Amino acid sequence: MSRRGSTRYMNRFEVFSGILSDDPSRNPDFYNWNRVKLRYCDGASFAGDGEYRSGITSLYFRGQRIWEAIISDLLQKGLSYANKALLSGCSAGGLATFLHCDDFAQLFPRTTTVKCLSDAGFFLDVRDISGNYTMRKFVEDLVALQGVVQNLNKNCTGSRILPFQCFFPQYALMYMKMPYFILNSAYDVFQFHHIFVPSSTDMRGHWNRCKLNPAACTPDEIMILQGFRNEMIQALSLFGYSRNGGMYINSCFAHCQSELQETWFAPDSPRLNNKKIAEMVGDWYFERVAAKEVDCPYPCDSTCHNIIP
Repeated sequence: MSRRGSTRYMNRFEVFSGILSDDPSRNPDFYNWNRVKLRYCDGASFAGDGEYRSGITSLYFRGQRIWEAIISDLLQKGLSYANKALLSGCSAGGLATFLHCDDFAQLFPRTTTVKCLSDAGFFLDVRDISGNYTMRKFVEDLVALQGVVQNLNKNCTGSRILPFQCFFPQYALMYMKMPYFILNSAYDVFQFHHIFVPSSTDMRGHWNRCKLNPAACTPDEIMILQGFRNEMIQALSLFGYSRNGGMYINSCFAHCQSELQETWFAPDSPRLNNKKIAEMVGDWYFERVAAKEVDCPYPCDSTCHNIIP
C-alpha cells in the first residue's frame, strides 16, 4: 500500500509551490488566492462509484462521492462566495479536471469566473510501439471495475460506440463547455514510459537508456517519439480553434510542471515565445492576450528542464 492507495500513508504536510505558492515573486497572478489541495487515492480521478465483490471480499470505489463531499464542504466554508475559481490538477489530478470541470462550474453563481487547468492530464488513447492499445485496455478495465461511465460526460458517452473512451480527454474535450487550459509536454514522461513504450513491449530493455536520458536516444528512437508527439498535436488540433481555451505544449521531457517552482516561474523556467508557464496561464485566465503555444519538436527547445523520475 502507498500514499496513492490510502490516506494513512500520505504526508501530514504538503509544500505549496508553483501555482500554489503564496509568494508573488514565485506566483505572480495567483499568490493571494485561497488555495486548497485535494489529495487523491481513489485510482480513477475522483470518478468511480461502484462495488466489487469476490467471495467474502468487497471493494468499494467512492471517488465520485469523495469529490462531491469535499467540494460540498468547501462551498460551506466560503468557496460559494468566490468571485473567481480555478480548478487545476497534475497527472491524475489533471485528468480529474477534465472529468469534473463543467459540473464544478455549475456549483457557482453565473457571476463567478470559473475556469479549469490540466497539467500533464491529457492522457492519450494511442497504440504503443508494438501496435497494441495497452492504455485503452487498462482504462476499459478501470472504468468497468469502478463504475465510472455513469459519471462521464453524457454527451460524449452517448456519441461513442465505446463509452469508456470518454475517460480519455481527447474524446471528452469537444463536449466541455467551460474555459480550459491544457498544459502538457509533447513528450510526457509518464506516457512515454507507460503508454507509448510500456515495459510489456520492451522486455529486453532496449529503450532503458533512452527512457533515462533523452540525449541517449538513438535516431530511430527519436523518430518514433516524434510520432508520439504528432499523435498529441493531432489530438489537440481542434482545441487550437477554441476561443476561450489556452494551451502550452512544450517539448520538455517532464510530467507535471505547474506545481514545481523551477518549471512554473523561476529565472530559468522553460519558455515558449519567451513566456514562462505562469505568465501564459495568467494571460489566459485574466484574458490579457491569446494564450496558445505549441513548441517545436525535440531537441530544439534549449529552455527545457528534462525531468526524468
